[in-house]
Amino acid sequence: MIIKSLSLGLIVLAVSIANTAANTTANTTMADESLRNDIAADYENNLEDLFIHFHKNPELSFKESKTADRLAKEINAFGFDVTQGVGETGVVAVMKNGEGPTVMIRADMDGLPVKEDSGLSYSSIATQIDIDNIEKPVMHACGHDVHITSLVGTARQMAARKDQWSGTLVLIGQPAEERISGARAMLEDGLYTRFPKPDYALAFHVSSGTPSGRIELPLGISGSSSDSVDIVVHGVGAHGASPHMGIDPILVAAQIVVSLQSIVSRTIAPLDPGVITVGAIHGGFKHNIISDRVEMQLTVRSDDPKVREELLDGIDRVAKGVAISMGVPQDLMPEVIRSKTETTPPTINDTETAQRITDVFEAKLPKGVMYSQPRAGMGAEDFAYFVTPELGVKGVYFAVGGTPEDEVDDAPSHHSPFFKIEPEPSIKLGTEAMVIAAMDLMPKK
Repeated sequence: MIIKSLSLGLIVLAVSIANTAANTTANTTMADESLRNDIAADYENNLEDLFIHFHKNPELSFKESKTADRLAKEINAFGFDVTQGVGETGVVAVMKNGEGPTVMIRADMDGLPVKEDSGLSYSSIATQIDIDNIEKPVMHACGHDVHITSLVGTARQMAARKDQWSGTLVLIGQPAEERISGARAMLEDGLYTRFPKPDYALAFHVSSGTPSGRIELPLGISGSSSDSVDIVVHGVGAHGASPHMGIDPILVAAQIVVSLQSIVSRTIAPLDPGVITVGAIHGGFKHNIISDRVEMQLTVRSDDPKVREELLDGIDRVAKGVAISMGVPQDLMPEVIRSKTETTPPTINDTETAQRITDVFEAKLPKGVMYSQPRAGMGAEDFAYFVTPELGVKGVYFAVGGTPEDEVDDAPSHHSPFFKIEPEPSIKLGTEAMVIAAMDLMPKK
């Protein structure tokens, strides 16, 4: 009798647990669907027009004043405490909602000096005087318009769901990511001292090389280091018909360009990734005149601090060695100048937090959203400064797809005048992912 009663009790308990689990799953599914529907409605009513506005009105690094004004106005309407002018043009918005962790969500704001040729009906025709006092065309050729639009969408949804999370939410509009300078500028201006320092920092980047509706979230490295390096090659001017009377800096520079690639192929280990790209070279001003100066601009990428130093030291060695081999006197040796501002370490996700966010994405986002593919390049991100090991902030940086799957192979690259993405799925998924991640990191007390 006792055994029979016990068995019956266990059956009842099992049924109760099953019903509870089913109800929990149903409630979770309903909550996810509600968030998705709310974001869809927000896109139709607000975010689509806001995206078009940002796309048509891009601004260059540290010149994003109108973008910052609009971003601040939008987020302020949801009850955040908003501060502008952090790190020159940066925006910081804070919402305190009881005890709990502090989560920071970052979106970069700046466009690029590129003349748009995407064919979109809302293409940018903007121009702007850059920080070098030269007027340039401006385009959102890297998708930052998606990021700031999604940040507004995230702000709206988090404000509307304050009863479902507990902690402090910090949203930032960051300037000058394209110059890999804005994150450091915001930190130097007191981002982590004037405002709540985050326990976690989140960011995403829309990717033209990832199918729409998909998310890539690496558990480790998500972006390479980047260093901007300038080389000034000196020579002795002469008539183009009498090259023996001078020292041709264009010839010296050309030899340096070729020799730089030996650093990657013969200095670092074959399985260690590294890139040295000469992005610009300027010298001379007439057919028959040997000039006395050539200016070169390089970008240097790596994933490892040791490799980074090997590449940078190798540039010094090659520039000087080539000049010596071509008879340049000591007082005219090339100047190799490492930028103190356009530089960033690798972006490395906190593995434990990245796995946690991956798990919640797999549980709450539609099946098949999570996506993985080999890294196709060595893109860099100054988000790395927000999550350097000494700061103790756990960072997660992921990619949101922006191109129809059947067009990915032929999609124009980022920074191209032909760059374009699908704004609707990108903004919707980016917003949903950010809300889900933030709420998981700040559970209701």
